[in-house]
Amino acid sequence: MSLRVAVQMDPLHSINIAGDSTFALMLSAQERGHELFHYDVEGLTLDENDRLHALVHPVRVQRVEGDHFAIGEPRRLDLGRDVDVVLMRQDPPFHMGYITATHLLERIEGETLVVNNPASVRNAPEKVFVLDYRRFMPPTLVTRSVDEVRRFMEKHGAVVVKPIHGNGGKAIFRIPEGGDNLSALFEVFNQTWPEPHMVQPFLPEVAEGDKRIVLVDGEVAGAINRIPGEGEFRSNLAVGGSAAATTLTEREQEICAALGPELKRRGLLFVGIDVIGGKWLTEINVTSPTGIVAIDRFNGTDTAGMIWDAIARRLGK
Repeated sequence: MSLRVAVQMDPLHSINIAGDSTFALMLSAQERGHELFHYDVEGLTLDENDRLHALVHPVRVQRVEGDHFAIGEPRRLDLGRDVDVVLMRQDPPFHMGYITATHLLERIEGETLVVNNPASVRNAPEKVFVLDYRRFMPPTLVTRSVDEVRRFMEKHGAVVVKPIHGNGGKAIFRIPEGGDNLSALFEVFNQTWPEPHMVQPFLPEVAEGDKRIVLVDGEVAGAINRIPGEGEFRSNLAVGGSAAATTLTEREQEICAALGPELKRRGLLFVGIDVIGGKWLTEINVTSPTGIVAIDRFNGTDTAGMIWDAIARRLGK
């Protein structure tokens, strides 16, 4: 059955079609005969009758570099009455504009399926939700205090410091065991972000890769291993890491089995988790997960198709 799909995402001209997961989802939807609309989160309006509207453009996509989309004339759609599915796919950072959008989209629950569930996305930012699964994580400190970090380092040695709502491997720093530049770094972090920051021991195993595992409605769809570039310890593809084929360790299978039922219960249909060294869970990505293009290239799978199948099941179609 054909669906009307509104995609809330960043501008189409800015995406890298070779690896963009949202673009892959749009191509797959189009192949199934679904009608696509694109809108920016700033185009949302909640009217005086409590109806949520968006200024959308009908869109067609094709895998042609430099000519990958064509848009139609703008129109105003009621996201509760006029579409079947909303894909909430704009990239983090997870700020108040993003949070407000989740509140607005939550108001069409029962009329339109939003993927991922907006209330669950709001309540499960990547580096906070993961704290519910500390038994799979490396030792982790969340703080704005330099003194607390120094105490942590006395026990664990060199550490990695991350913005708790960062994304794409940006602004992640390694502090050596001696604590060089820790005070200066925390001055910058505390001036830049009002929230606390995440601190973990530096894991040498990251040189062997940081595995991205994608789960679709709680089930493992596939994985890639992301290898850091030369002179880097960050392995995210967005900062120069490279992808390699991989399989899951027994520990990773245990992590996925523990997470799966809760992801499904929360309506987190498309999730990417990150695991270092085959055993250390570091993030649960729910806002705009990526990686499905590389996974499908290595494994010969169709993860975008799996996601649309899961959406159809959720809709009962």
